[in-house]
Amino acid sequence: MRAAVHTAPNEPMRIEELADPHPRTGEVAVDVRSCGACHTDLHVLKGELPFPVPAVLGHEVAGVVAEVGPGVTELRPGDPVVTSFIMPCGGCPPCARGEEEICQRFFAYNRGKGRLYDDETRLFRPDGEPVWMYSMGGLAERCVTPATSVYRVPDGVALADVASVGCSTMTAYGALRHAADVRVGDTVAVVAAGGVGSALVQLAALFGAAQVIAVDISDEKLAGARELGATHTVNSAATDAPEAVRELTGGRGVDVAFEALGAVPTFEIARDSVVEGGQVVVVGIAARGTTGSFDLASIARRKLQIKGSYGAKPRRDMPVLLDLVARGLLRPQDAISRRYAFTEVQQAYDALRRGETIGRAVIDL
Repeated sequence: MRAAVHTAPNEPMRIEELADPHPRTGEVAVDVRSCGACHTDLHVLKGELPFPVPAVLGHEVAGVVAEVGPGVTELRPGDPVVTSFIMPCGGCPPCARGEEEICQRFFAYNRGKGRLYDDETRLFRPDGEPVWMYSMGGLAERCVTPATSVYRVPDGVALADVASVGCSTMTAYGALRHAADVRVGDTVAVVAAGGVGSALVQLAALFGAAQVIAVDISDEKLAGARELGATHTVNSAATDAPEAVRELTGGRGVDVAFEALGAVPTFEIARDSVVEGGQVVVVGIAARGTTGSFDLASIARRKLQIKGSYGAKPRRDMPVLLDLVARGLLRPQDAISRRYAFTEVQQAYDALRRGETIGRAVIDL
């Protein structure tokens, strides 16, 4: 099969021929049809998140089941599916207490070493050299992943529309539903209107937020956020964003501010935009060593809550999200601004690096 292989930080990915991967017990092989270009992959490509090489990145996959391993009974070859970037093992302490978004084995084996839960990769070059997997390694014609991260796409839903559900949409849902518990009538700011930010805007509107204020430095991205449900937009390159947010909320600030990039300037905007008793939810993945400051006195005096959110709970939340898509209430396809052929995979990430991508870009195989 063909795969886009990452060989060194800040070097272009190379399309190589790898051996076809096959599933082992409890795993599923998926023929990839589409894979979203996520900013987290970009952190790895830039060397900001340490990861072994050679590796295949890509973790927003829509495709068709090619093969199932022993013990897999809920899926069969030919099923249209999406995958979640979080691949819960189902048996570690966090998974057992319902916090599978911080599955210990996922972080130890996959995020730490690029392997699945028998401590081995499923990807190899023709000479037998191992190639490591970032999540399932979706920037390839076929990927293998635990069945706990694979979900059948409802009838009538186009595979081309739903690749991003497995990461950007699921990440946004986890932040809104579990970290912040956004309710009808709440006021929300989304700081950075990229892929995850676009999903936050769309879902916050669906959750019934009274105001959804998108903040970004790009007028194009802000225009896209309005189309997805933002009630107001603020260009932080042209104005004092926290002050503008307070003006839009009658001087009080928002109930919840989501930081969706993983950078100090966006964190500071979120921090300074919330009302007393409000929540600052950090969703964006920052480069290692990035630090943000907070006046400790203000946390107690203003009763502020600072939270991190890594994603949703796949086995509980992916069926909910896919049902919303099937009923037409959630339209992840509206956030897709560009599609690339597989031979253009590096171009997709170069555009993301330059900040040109509006919403989500998708690579079609």
